[in-house]
Amino acid sequence: MKKFNFRKVLDGLTAASPVGSIGGGSGSGAGGSVHPGGTAGAAGTPREEIQETLTSDYFQICKTVRHGFPYLPTALAFDPVQKILAIGTRTGAIRILGRPGVDCYCQHESGAAVLQLQFLINEGALVSACADDALHLWNLRQKRPAILHSLKFNRERITYCHLPFQSKWLYVGTERGNTHIVNIESFILSGYVIMWNKAIELSTKTHPGPVVHLSDSPRDEGKLLIGYENGTIVFWDLRSKRADLRAYYDEAIHSVAWHHEGKQFMCSHSDGSLTLWNLKSPNRPFQTTIPHGKVQRDGKKPESCKPILKVEYKTCKNSEPFVIFSGGLSYDKPCRRPSLTIMHGKAITVLEMDHPIVDFLTLCETPYPNEFQEPYAVVVLLEKDLIVVDLTQSNFPIFENPYPIDIHESPVTCTEYFADCPPDLIPVLYSVGAKHKKQGYSNKEWPISGGAWNLGAQTYPEIIITGHADGSVKFWDASAITLQMLYKLKTSKVFEKQKVGEGKATAEIVEEDPFAVQMMYWCPESRIFCVAGVSAYVIVYRFSKHEVNTEIASLEVRLQCEVEDIITPEPETNPPFPDASSQLPSLKSLSGSANTVACEGTMKDSIPCLSVKARPVRMPPGYQADLVIQLVWVDGEPPQQITSLAVNSAYGLVAFGNCSGLAVVDFMQKTVLLSMGTLDLYGSSDPYQRQPRSPRKSRQFAAGLTELSDSPVSLELERCKSPTSENRENSFSRSRSSSVSSIDRDSKEAITALYFMESFARKNDSAVSSCLWVGTGLGMVIILSLNLPASDNLRQSEPVVVSPSGTVLTLKGAVLTFACLDCMGTLTHQPYEVWRDPHSADDGDKTRKRKLVMHSPSSSQDMGDHQFAVICSEKQAKVFSLPSQTCLYVHNITETSFLLRADVVTLCNSVCLACFCANGHIMTLSLPSLRPLLDINYLPVTDMRIARTFCFTNEGQALYLSSPTEIQRLTYSQEMCDNLQDMLGDLFTPVETPEAQNRGFLKGLFGGSGQAFDREELFGEATAGKASRSLAQHIPGSGGIEGVRGAAGGVIGDLTRARIALDERGQKLGELDERTASMMASAEAFSKHAHEVMLKYKDKKWYQF
Repeated sequence: MKKFNFRKVLDGLTAASPVGSIGGGSGSGAGGSVHPGGTAGAAGTPREEIQETLTSDYFQICKTVRHGFPYLPTALAFDPVQKILAIGTRTGAIRILGRPGVDCYCQHESGAAVLQLQFLINEGALVSACADDALHLWNLRQKRPAILHSLKFNRERITYCHLPFQSKWLYVGTERGNTHIVNIESFILSGYVIMWNKAIELSTKTHPGPVVHLSDSPRDEGKLLIGYENGTIVFWDLRSKRADLRAYYDEAIHSVAWHHEGKQFMCSHSDGSLTLWNLKSPNRPFQTTIPHGKVQRDGKKPESCKPILKVEYKTCKNSEPFVIFSGGLSYDKPCRRPSLTIMHGKAITVLEMDHPIVDFLTLCETPYPNEFQEPYAVVVLLEKDLIVVDLTQSNFPIFENPYPIDIHESPVTCTEYFADCPPDLIPVLYSVGAKHKKQGYSNKEWPISGGAWNLGAQTYPEIIITGHADGSVKFWDASAITLQMLYKLKTSKVFEKQKVGEGKATAEIVEEDPFAVQMMYWCPESRIFCVAGVSAYVIVYRFSKHEVNTEIASLEVRLQCEVEDIITPEPETNPPFPDASSQLPSLKSLSGSANTVACEGTMKDSIPCLSVKARPVRMPPGYQADLVIQLVWVDGEPPQQITSLAVNSAYGLVAFGNCSGLAVVDFMQKTVLLSMGTLDLYGSSDPYQRQPRSPRKSRQFAAGLTELSDSPVSLELERCKSPTSENRENSFSRSRSSSVSSIDRDSKEAITALYFMESFARKNDSAVSSCLWVGTGLGMVIILSLNLPASDNLRQSEPVVVSPSGTVLTLKGAVLTFACLDCMGTLTHQPYEVWRDPHSADDGDKTRKRKLVMHSPSSSQDMGDHQFAVICSEKQAKVFSLPSQTCLYVHNITETSFLLRADVVTLCNSVCLACFCANGHIMTLSLPSLRPLLDINYLPVTDMRIARTFCFTNEGQALYLSSPTEIQRLTYSQEMCDNLQDMLGDLFTPVETPEAQNRGFLKGLFGGSGQAFDREELFGEATAGKASRSLAQHIPGSGGIEGVRGAAGGVIGDLTRARIALDERGQKLGELDERTASMMASAEAFSKHAHEVMLKYKDKKWYQF
């Protein structure tokens, strides 16, 4: 399949190109072409007048950062010296977190689930073991980690890995029960293997099962503890290659934990028991407890409980040890939530979690396993959350999490992104949001504090807004590639709560998530915010710093689609998944007719779906509801969901449309100005003879997204789906009502785009006037004139008149976006009212005058004698010259696919049209000449979630929801791609490894193993030989390249590496030298004391002692 050259799309495609298609059909062919008569009219020859500065060199696509909670987590690791945390996921992703701002995402190419992660502590490296039986070594000494080596096991499945502190030999346990050893530096298997049949006793007839645990003894690195699934424990002497001891238990083992002295270890089992073993008497455990088991009266063994999946045994110098475990609850309480139990002395604390526990880790003061551990916190990884518990306080409070991991607190239904917004907004939103902070967190600093991060060169403020299924809206500070929540607004608070059991008798069209946010519109300058909800309502919010107690104004609007002149649709095909209508009640409203008759048999008419609170409501500082507008049922038909929304603060108007028609409301006077079916908007200028264009045309591209879905759309996503304007979205809910009287939605002309602007409403107008541009699903553009009162004094009393101008323009496909350029080609800002606090006590209502900004500051006050209207549909883009209404430029963006999102954005003090296509292409076009500047096949839309949440903003930035819990940000700016390295945080910072506690000369001599353990000698090729080649395959990675590039190119990179290696070697030699000197000093002191003792008793007889 042909496609445009990745970046260097020919800049020569100017407006003078002949009509016709250039380039192939990846859905983005067809070059710019001039409409016949393109140089006529007031515009003259704009190609010569307007010097476009953007070229393809300004554009490049790359991912910048991923925010949110890692989707489907599976593994957890922590570096206690660097203080960074790693989380692996089922999709093969790794997220590495440090101090706020240090957040790195990397992905295994295979996409295999991550089974286990192990840091090379304080070495700037990480080992990952994946479900495809591959081990990978990641280099973290560069801002974007990459794989240095991989080792793929061919004949055995990896089940457990263990890397001792300061060792370069990784122990790998397998499903067959064997233990292999891998050299971390070369990533080559040692010839030394501990075979399962050598480890267990010869008399044992059954296989011990997979290896579930490996750890070296804290007392002697030459001894390895191997735990097998069936309850067998083997203490293996690595030097003599034989088992020192074997222990058996009749319940399966899930995990093992050592006491730091290396004389005892604890096991957790499948019956909810903990066993404590002593190396001196391995015949049976010297202590067995079932912490949550009921004690039987007759002295029998307590009842068995759920498995204890993991246990950690951590010692303290000045208090009892901590025993921390997950699971182990009794079976007789089936509704109990997943729990983490902390046993400290005789006190047992059970911490109940909101989600299942995936893994947990205890954070300790020392990285050395043979010292008092002194635990200070527990990191608990849940399926949908990450919490850290403070162990230093007796009530075990949790730390306040600084990461934005609660994006998915309620499923995200829509997003908006604003770069380069007014700088005062972020502190203002934060100040009203900070008042809602929860209390009761630990007062300690967040313990995951590794890495380094600075602001970088990017200084403009950015705000992301997310709308959610429960009706909440969250404002996030997204400046400098970080994310921090500023403020949360609950839109459901304007409605009465639905009482349980009333659902059947009410007028609700959505049974689940009736408050889901479907669309949002924000004017940052005036701070007016507007949401459209799934239950066919619009709420207008104003921002105030003062609390008020007031009634909520509400209006009801009747939007009806006339049945005349509408083609009867063809019979519908079978739904893509069975009984979608019963599983997904929210989709019924898309079908054109949900349950049209109420249960009690009366026809519903002129009633809204939800009830607005009638009593005065306390509204805290922040966004306060100014007006609620609800669409009502019409003749037993539910209101159709809203497909387009626009607000203008200068005009004081809000407009919204659906597939029935358009409504315009004056939110200052709280009156409905217009409520009209789409067909009536045309008046006499309807270009259609209502030919059978709409149903079949829309049905063709209706299948588009379904085909792109590689699997049935997940029910959770569909449940919170925000159905948008395009007819094609019906492809996800083809189960329409069989009622003959119901009108197929595809046959209606939906309002798909709205835009308020100062424009030339009619041909040959001499001056601009206030207009509302209306775009429909059939590619029609209707301009409505707005007659506003001449003076501000009359605005509250004089009516606003909305009338059709008679101007109708046409495009191919549903209209997506509008913009307006002045005669110099500069983007014209929509008119707005400068924000003022509606509840300020400074002055009375009468004396306050509205301050309006009618033109953007960048353009001249005189708009000139013409302007350019930019209109983009899902198939093509057009630029019209106004007032002549001449089509100057047209570009057919795609023939075989359709656009999901198009935005006119500013970049490098210029302007362009950015498009995201359903076939995965991201494209940019110059303005006004619509030359292709960028066309890259970025990602296929395999999920409705991506289609619904993708949005572009200024300065070359964009985002989408990459998973139900994560936001992926990307840039299409070459400049930002070049500067990205400076903006990302450093994962590795030089930190000295803490010194091991001085054990003293005598303890070193008589306690523990006097013999030094040389792993190199034991596992190296000279002694152990080579491993079988067929067992595992070494794959070199590309990880070093970027790191070297970061230091310098070519030879300098090698020199840098060599210098680092020399520094480290010198450091280690220095440490060895100090240790030797310390031992010599101890020996000298011992010798001196011995000599003094000898002198003291030299001349005494034996009976004098």
